[in-house]
Amino acid sequence: MNNDARPTKQVAWARWVVATIFATGLLGGTQALAQMPARFYWKPLAGSNAVPLIVNSFSGNTNPFDPADTVTPGAQFDATMAQAGYAHVFSLFDRSAMAAVILPMGRVSGDVTVAGRTVNESASGFGDPMLEFTFNILGPKAQQNIPDAMRYQPGFSVDVLADLAVPIGEYDSSQPLNLGQNRWYGRVGMPVVWQLGDWVPGRRTTLEFLPAVWLFGDNTNYDNGKTLKTDPKFQLDAHLSRDFTERLWGSLDLAWYYGGQATINGVTGEKLNNLGVGFTLGYQVNNNLGLTFGYKSTINDNGPGDLKMDVFQISLVYGWHPLIEGMNRLKSE
Repeated sequence: MNNDARPTKQVAWARWVVATIFATGLLGGTQALAQMPARFYWKPLAGSNAVPLIVNSFSGNTNPFDPADTVTPGAQFDATMAQAGYAHVFSLFDRSAMAAVILPMGRVSGDVTVAGRTVNESASGFGDPMLEFTFNILGPKAQQNIPDAMRYQPGFSVDVLADLAVPIGEYDSSQPLNLGQNRWYGRVGMPVVWQLGDWVPGRRTTLEFLPAVWLFGDNTNYDNGKTLKTDPKFQLDAHLSRDFTERLWGSLDLAWYYGGQATINGVTGEKLNNLGVGFTLGYQVNNNLGLTFGYKSTINDNGPGDLKMDVFQISLVYGWHPLIEGMNRLKSE
């Protein structure tokens, strides 16, 4: 009887691993505050797939579709962004790797007051799609099968990542507020996952870090033919993540942004030097579907040139693995 129960337990465990990895607000690289979602770089079984739907509501003094977070002093922007995408995890040289694509869409509007006159602008449609590739360089090897998934513990794991945005989103050169950015941009970074304590559902705790640098090309047709240049922006994300039950988890989130100084036709703005704090709650609806809710806000933002942003986020992520789904069908038959 025990021998019959063991394969069933293995299948349930492996499905749980696949589901919990992808139920964390996956693929958030282009959102305002450009913050890595908690548990995003946990490693699932090679061959896993995910389709996320992420909805964000923003308010602040920068365009949330622009990861440069260029501040417009005295402005108030509001936006609703939906992001849909696809991610696939695979093994490369016995190391875990992931390729993903995300497409942002939505609407942004803003009021800018200059010399006592208020001007309103708005834009809607699709933003610039973002491609991401990550590759593990330190930590356990890729999970190739169910026994690997059952034995897996991240320990201290380090990845390298590269993001690239393709400038094909909605863009109108007659106004500065747009969903597409009319320039190439992306980031390079090194995600870190540090396991604290037991790696058992219901008791898992991690510290996660993402140091990264955003790089921006020039927009030579910004706001009626002006040239926009942006210096590199440094980003550091941190999360303390903890299971409350086998299905419910939460995290405390911190982000720091520095640099990203913008120059428009030779007129230079201010550098970013801001902190953002927030929290995330995640719930495992079933073995394939996960739901997260999060809130993030900047602090030390009293100056006119400081970044100010409040973000609410809800995500629904469906994850699956062909092997696990096939074994489940055989079991049901």
